[in-house]
Amino acid sequence: MDGVILGVLAALGSAVSWAASTILIKVGMREKSPVAANIFRLYAVAVMFAVVFWINGTFSQIAQLSPTLLAVAFVSGLFGFVIGDYFYLNALKMMGVSRTVPITSTYPLWAILWAFLFLGRRISPQVIIGAVLVVTAIVVVRRAEEEERIDPKGFVFALLAPLSWSFAILTMDWLTSSIDVLPLAGIRMMFAAVGVSLFLPKYGAEVRRITLKEALLLIGAAVTGLMLGQYLFVYSINQVGSQIAAPVSAVNPIIASALAIALLREPPNKKILEGLVLAVLGVILISTA
Repeated sequence: MDGVILGVLAALGSAVSWAASTILIKVGMREKSPVAANIFRLYAVAVMFAVVFWINGTFSQIAQLSPTLLAVAFVSGLFGFVIGDYFYLNALKMMGVSRTVPITSTYPLWAILWAFLFLGRRISPQVIIGAVLVVTAIVVVRRAEEEERIDPKGFVFALLAPLSWSFAILTMDWLTSSIDVLPLAGIRMMFAAVGVSLFLPKYGAEVRRITLKEALLLIGAAVTGLMLGQYLFVYSINQVGSQIAAPVSAVNPIIASALAIALLREPPNKKILEGLVLAVLGVILISTA
């Protein structure tokens, strides 16, 4: 099968995986803090990757990587799954799936802005149009939140999450030229598990109180979002680059919001639906410019 087709299919698969993970996280952390939930799922996926690496001998390949590559992979994992997800999970808990996802789905916009500011990339009219759509979407969703009296702190967290993710995507895109897909996906998760351990002194007791039902839901979220979803996303970037992988995976908010409305009975109003559509259109325009 053509590499482009495989890359696009992988990006679509990552979008579906992330959407399923979002729902599982929302249900699984109803009685727990976002940080405790993130610690548990990162530890779970790190163990899963360690088992896979032990079985197929990937650890020997990782041991041959240079200190520079390992350091960049550590930073990438930290921004992607510790810092970024800290903001995302808190926003998710404060505002719900259908209100958080339209804002956090703007991560390709920030990735392009980083490229412009630090790499001197040209911004085309299509990017400007997409940016206007994304900003409009944020304004629309923000007005809906004000009407429903949702904590404004959640909105700020939802904005900070894609900023962190965009940096993680840029570093990951650079790493794919030097590290194979499976090792890269796994070491980023393992490094993220190391980074999130900084929160253990404060949240360790809460992690130990996670029930069997919560554990199963969070393990499911780890498998779908962090193991399968991230592997497919890294594979897609390796095949077609972030400029194609990012916009295709941006259908994630449509899937996640539809699942939230259908399964979690979150009642989005008209402005939230408008913001969702505008955000996705803007992201697609920006990423395909």
